[in-house]
Amino acid sequence: MRRFGRAVVAAALVGAVVAGTAGWAAADAQQAVTGPPPGAAAWRADTAFGHPLPDPATATPREVALFFAGLSTTEQQTLARRHPQIVGNLDGAPVHLRYQANRLAISATHDPRYARLAAPERQILAFDPRGRGQVAEVYGELDRSGHLSVVVPGSDIDAGTFDRTNDRYGTPAGMAASLRAATHGATAVIAWAGYTTPVGVGIDAATGKLAEAGAERLTRFTEGLDAVGTPDPVLFCHSYGSVVCGLAAKDTDASDIVALGSPGMRADTAADLHTDARVWAARDPSDWIGDVPHVEFAGLGHGADPTDPAFGARRVPAADAQGHTGYFAPGTESLKAFAAIATGDVR
Repeated sequence: MRRFGRAVVAAALVGAVVAGTAGWAAADAQQAVTGPPPGAAAWRADTAFGHPLPDPATATPREVALFFAGLSTTEQQTLARRHPQIVGNLDGAPVHLRYQANRLAISATHDPRYARLAAPERQILAFDPRGRGQVAEVYGELDRSGHLSVVVPGSDIDAGTFDRTNDRYGTPAGMAASLRAATHGATAVIAWAGYTTPVGVGIDAATGKLAEAGAERLTRFTEGLDAVGTPDPVLFCHSYGSVVCGLAAKDTDASDIVALGSPGMRADTAADLHTDARVWAARDPSDWIGDVPHVEFAGLGHGADPTDPAFGARRVPAADAQGHTGYFAPGTESLKAFAAIATGDVR
């Protein structure tokens, strides 16, 4: 009964905030980008090899991997040049072929916002220009590393902001680079801005609509990694990204799921995530997310606080991290713990 009362109060508070800011909340509402990227129709119509190409909307990543394994290097590169947007985003396609295709796709946009992503040293594993843009970048050698981590970000992240230089450790690129450095290169890390994130603190951030779409994309992405033979990933899920990870948990092969600065994972307990992964949680004392009501009622809010002992996650020390985006800052005990989790050095 007490829990129900807290839920009613929390829902009333969230409702009051949304009602009082209805103008900006409605203006910032996001439409989730789903399905294959532009170019799918031309890909499906291509019969140059005498047989249909795997449908990007229905083929599983393992089916995609088997298809490319049957092609010669020349045939693979022909497809990358002819259909860069599809090959660059096709989970299960060879990693280095996706890098090549995405350089072509980014250059073809002629959009100055994305020009930096086409630099030859960058390893762009996914690029989708629709909406605010989505991107995934690899740090390290994905096909040779014995460990793999994936950073799943929260609100206000897209292809234009995922590697911004201000608030560096609040971006997936900054988090990924810092984590790899902290492991002394022992793990490959992917900065995955692969779903439509909320903008600001509006209705999108208070509900699970975008997280549900993001969870489907994250699940397929991790299936694609598995199809090309990478290690089971550790998911580092920041803020609203932890809602995405909570919804995807039962369908990924992650070895560990780390929720940091989390508003909730849409579960009452770690057991309710229905995953074999070890579940970890971190929140520093100065993180404003601690003031958010950790309940879910009538679709508003994201449920229990993962750092609450009753949730059942393993607690990551984070006393010296600063604010909502300081968990990956060099020298913090949270980053040291993350590096140990990423390399399997904790039990």
